[in-house]
Amino acid sequence: MDKMELKGNWNEWKGKLKKEYGDLTDDDLMYEEGQDDELMGRIQKKTGKTKEEAEIFLNGFRYRRSIIHKRNPI
Repeated sequence: MDKMELKGNWNEWKGKLKKEYGDLTDDDLMYEEGQDDELMGRIQKKTGKTKEEAEIFLNGFRYRRSIIHKRNPI
C-alpha cells in the first residue's frame, strides 16, 4: 500500500479497522509519519495477523474502496 494513500485516508481506515477488529483502539491505530512499521506491528499484535496478512488485509480495504468510488464517484 502506498504510504501517502494510507496517510491521506487514515481516519477512514481507522474506522473500518475498528469495526472489523473491535479490540483495536485509537492508540493502537495512531499514525505518525515515519512510524509505519510500528503501526503495522500494533495491528499485527492485536489482530494476530502476520505482517503479510496485515498488508493483504489493508490492501483489501483499498481495493473495496476503489470499487465503491468507481460506482459512486464524488
